[in-house]
Amino acid sequence: MSKRLNLREFQQNLIDRLQAKETSEERVSTLGVQVAGRNWLVDMADIGEVLPLPQLTSVPFTKPWFRGMANVRGNLYSVVDMATYGHTGNTSGDVNNRVLLVAERHAFNAALLVDRVLGLRDARKWRQSEVDGHIEYHDEHGTPWHKLDITSLLEQAEFLQIGV
Repeated sequence: MSKRLNLREFQQNLIDRLQAKETSEERVSTLGVQVAGRNWLVDMADIGEVLPLPQLTSVPFTKPWFRGMANVRGNLYSVVDMATYGHTGNTSGDVNNRVLLVAERHAFNAALLVDRVLGLRDARKWRQSEVDGHIEYHDEHGTPWHKLDITSLLEQAEFLQIGV
């Protein structure tokens, strides 16, 4: 009969393997997303989960960028259209749209609606320049990328005030 592991041993084994992998190579910890035709980088530590756009319940008397509330496994999340919030248009509304659930460490049940997820990006070796006080990255093809700072977004008074 094969050796059986209990749950605690399995979890510890998994943690040990993940830590060994992390120390053996540097991790890519930024996710590329697209909002209104612009490319953005988001730290993976700021994202709890990436989901297709769930069914939304509209909330009356809110600003145009507040798309509504979504129930994700029994938890309510406020969904913000990042294109509309940034005054660059509206999210396209197609099947590629995704919501980024803000990580639990921020203690906000917020979801950011983006046009599409472009995958993991390693910007550590990309060229950087400063534009209007913000760092802009340029990948190996010269494509500009902007950094989406979730912490500062959550601290903006405009972001916190959804009512009209």
